Amino acid sequence: MPDIVKVFYEQSGQSTKTNKLGMREMQERAYAARDAQYLLIKAPPASGKSRALMFIALDKLFDQGLKKVIVAVPEKTIGRSFESTNLKNYGFFENWEVNPLYNLCTPGGDKSKVQTFKSFLESDETILICTHSTLRFAFEEIEEQRFNDLLLAIDEFHHVSTDGDNKLGELLRAIMSKSTAHIIAMTGSYFRGDSMPVLIPEDEAKFTKVTYNYYEQLNGYNYLKSLGIGYHFYQGKYTSAINEVLDTDKKTILHIPNVNSGESTKDKHNEVDAILDMIGDVSHQDNETGVIYIIRHNDGKIIKVADLVDDSPRERERIVDYLRKMKSLEDMDLIIALGMAKEGFDWPYCEHALTVGYRGSLTEIIQIIGRCTRDSSNKTHAQFTNLIAQPDATDELVKLSVNNMLKAITASLLMEQVLAPSFKFKTRVVGDEEVKPGEIRIWGLREPTSKRVKEIIESDLDDLKASILQDDKMIKAMPGNVEPEVINKVLIPKIIQVKYPELSEEEIEELRQHVVVDSVIKNGEVKETGDKRFIRMAGQFVNIDDLHIDLIDSINPFQKAFEILSKSVTTQVLKVIQETIEATRIQMSEEEAILLWPKINHFIKTRNTQPRINSTDPLEKRLAEAIIFLKELKRKMIQNG
Repeated sequence: MPDIVKVFYEQSGQSTKTNKLGMREMQERAYAARDAQYLLIKAPPASGKSRALMFIALDKLFDQGLKKVIVAVPEKTIGRSFESTNLKNYGFFENWEVNPLYNLCTPGGDKSKVQTFKSFLESDETILICTHSTLRFAFEEIEEQRFNDLLLAIDEFHHVSTDGDNKLGELLRAIMSKSTAHIIAMTGSYFRGDSMPVLIPEDEAKFTKVTYNYYEQLNGYNYLKSLGIGYHFYQGKYTSAINEVLDTDKKTILHIPNVNSGESTKDKHNEVDAILDMIGDVSHQDNETGVIYIIRHNDGKIIKVADLVDDSPRERERIVDYLRKMKSLEDMDLIIALGMAKEGFDWPYCEHALTVGYRGSLTEIIQIIGRCTRDSSNKTHAQFTNLIAQPDATDELVKLSVNNMLKAITASLLMEQVLAPSFKFKTRVVGDEEVKPGEIRIWGLREPTSKRVKEIIESDLDDLKASILQDDKMIKAMPGNVEPEVINKVLIPKIIQVKYPELSEEEIEELRQHVVVDSVIKNGEVKETGDKRFIRMAGQFVNIDDLHIDLIDSINPFQKAFEILSKSVTTQVLKVIQETIEATRIQMSEEEAILLWPKINHFIKTRNTQPRINSTDPLEKRLAEAIIFLKELKRKMIQNG
């Protein structure tokens, strides 16, 4: 199947250049906000969040009067990103120096490290590195006030949640309310739409936000030129289909399915063995490093494999230690993992992130894609591939299978939005002055009138899109069986209202217009001819100067991926998908029926017949359903007087 998303970048080198203090573009932006007590850094993998933290933390220690810094990471392997680093050589005023005694991301249980954590608070040492779990265990034994005059940095901040069972979330709320601690939160994927919110709105409002988007990061690389996101569908066991997508000439991280998923065979070790046998014959496994050496079938080339699925302590520790220390391109070819190596794992040479099975969390997908988007001289293209079970009409779980496929596709739609360049949208008026770079002016567009709507548009638009794309009604609507105006003017406002209940009707409409405009433009193809710019939307090019909100509202902003899907699966599979959607189709609302009424009249006028309820055209069928709905609505109104 071809890529649903393929993005090209200019290799400007901007995101990797450093200033006189040794800071890259994102780090400089974060450092400018260093005085904030609560700082949220939203930036993609490989943008330099760990070093940004070092710069800010040292400033807080030396210039802002704080006494200590605690850095908490989700797993031990990520702790290496915060080890001692020479910053003076690149122009900064101080080095980041961590006493090995207080780097708790080392072998051993978390509970045994609590005493070291507590002794750190009593010592003259200033920096401690630990895991989230060590922080949680230690917090159970100390008062919140012990965090006074201290900087707490939480890496991969999306692990925090407002869920009452989320211990990290409880810890954060207690420290914010009962201590003078400063907090730096860092994440590459801040999508509260995944399930529970990361922060309640009142707490989130306390944070100063620094946002650095994916397009800025990848467009500013030196080597990476393009990124592809695609899906491959299979029938039967995935282990028999994986050879169709696994290319061992490309440095690859392969994530096999969770044992509780439908794609899993329920025997993860046999799955790894089957993958190894597909590649070639195992020569040996290095006793010291745990690296598996395979003689490839077709040409005898030696393929080096790391098995992170084997969770026995000895096997896991030795291969993790090897991965932590490896430096060269030749050190590894393929990493097979289950739960590990999804976030914060640094293997710059990785070209292909191959994932088996539907991933329910957008955060997880974005983190996995981030494993292959680091800039490295060995690659000009990075690829994410999701291997997913193809729906089968004879399978009793066909509804679940179709739902998983559609949700996987919506994840790629979100990534297309995240990876595209950002524009600022303004209202076009007669006699407009010259449009600024990166700005698009649209006739009839409402501009935000409140600070809250402006904040959402500037920093949370992708998060809102995540909520829209995960909504069950939206997923069923996107394959083309619901009119674009209904999607844009009925479904999207309802999702906004649920997500932001504090907004007024006027604010919801302002935000709705911006999220629809942003989505449609990012799905479009912009071309320049002479001094004019055109954008391809709904199959035709439109002069950007002529864009009107009414035109944009007539376009389904999420249709593109399903058009590709319809060309990439068999007619039979497409029929299964459509029938499954129709079986659980969206219930008609009064707003949708009213919006469809002019289209019903147009249909009758142009075809000289009424829409048929048994039509094979989903739009004609929907118009027929609207007629029935309106007749029933009229009958009830007459009945009720």
